[in-house]
Amino acid sequence: MPDTIAAVATGSQVAAIGILRLSGPLSHTIADRLFRPSSGRHITDYEDRKLVYGGLYAADGALLDLCLCTLSHAPRSYTGEDTAELQCHGSPTLLRTALEECFRLGARQALAGEFTKRAFLNGCLDLSAAEAVADLIDAESVECAKNAAAQLSGAIARKTEEIYAALTDISAHYHAVLDYPDEDIEDFRLESYKSNLREAEAALAALLKSFERGKLMTAGIPAAIVGRPNAGKSTLLNALLGYERAIVTDVPGTTRDTIEEKLRLGSLLLRLTDTAGIRETEDAVERLGVERSRLAMERAELVIDVLDGSTAPDAEDLALLREAERCPKAVLVLSKSDLGAGVEPPETRLPTVVLSARTGEGLEELERVIRDLFPLPEAPAGEILTNARQAEAVGRALESIRAALAAMEAGQTPDIVLTESETAMAALGELSGKNIREDVTDRIFRRFCVGK
Repeated sequence: MPDTIAAVATGSQVAAIGILRLSGPLSHTIADRLFRPSSGRHITDYEDRKLVYGGLYAADGALLDLCLCTLSHAPRSYTGEDTAELQCHGSPTLLRTALEECFRLGARQALAGEFTKRAFLNGCLDLSAAEAVADLIDAESVECAKNAAAQLSGAIARKTEEIYAALTDISAHYHAVLDYPDEDIEDFRLESYKSNLREAEAALAALLKSFERGKLMTAGIPAAIVGRPNAGKSTLLNALLGYERAIVTDVPGTTRDTIEEKLRLGSLLLRLTDTAGIRETEDAVERLGVERSRLAMERAELVIDVLDGSTAPDAEDLALLREAERCPKAVLVLSKSDLGAGVEPPETRLPTVVLSARTGEGLEELERVIRDLFPLPEAPAGEILTNARQAEAVGRALESIRAALAAMEAGQTPDIVLTESETAMAALGELSGKNIREDVTDRIFRRFCVGK
């Protein structure tokens, strides 16, 4: 029999509401000992999932709080076990005291992610849905939240289960003919399953392709603002953020180090790095800043090259522009348009935006250009992979499906094709948790917070 776990499910800071959760065979007994409904009945007398008002009491009978309590009975609960939840006032001291009372009555401290882990082990969630819980908690944009919520409802599982079922049919038919040759079973013709393998290949390829966008959705797009000293980089950073994050002066070289901030542009999350002005210098400190600027530029998925639009570009400006053109995605910004018309902009294949970070003119155009550089995938919400473990498993499944098709095209024996198909099934089983090692499961749930 599993033990009973308890944890404060809300943060450790003072808040209006604080939630204490229990799961396991003693959870209802503990709740009945600590909580007294205002009606005078026992909390265990109420129907499943009924929210009840009453008092929370310590072992010595002292009233700790007036709060709400609800019980859920196995298997119709989040974890699949008997659970109890106390919704108290959000005093950390109060919640800690109540938690210690739970420990005194036989519960133990829940580990990080242990509630969701129990939900997975008890079959209430598949592994991809369980991982979506953490993604939903960590979501920093509406798109991330929608995608995680759809995965929590089983979007990834439904997508891969169709492929898994088709591969299972192929394997089952082959082994049935092989093991029961005297039975009246339709002959196994490998060619008849080619379309199934082609459909599986297309679906897995689309799923894997979504991971590139998924990474950027969750982690954010590494973006570097680069340019010569006094080009207007820090002013642009402040304008995009909407507050004075970087020091701005008329003295070139004010920024000596990189400054990092997150910025949401509609559906995009940018991890913006304002860099030191890039130029040849004898100053040891400034030279270190320039080296960090070039490193940030190399690591960026997006480079915003800021050029002072009020003056003619010099050789260093043009050299930096050529470097930006070799980056994965880049945009040229001609700054300081409020100072009047400058010279002709340099020729470049990069999208170019003329703006004034001081007045705000052109900022909306820059945001539009950046959004166009990173369009949302066509995949429905929930079918965008955001998890490296899942992407790796899908990649292995896709590789095996392609190997099976290649073996079929080469006219090899059915057993070789079936071996590759079953390897793909094993990889897909890792997505749902059908085939997963215990150490991998433990590692997955360590990223969760305590109480979830």
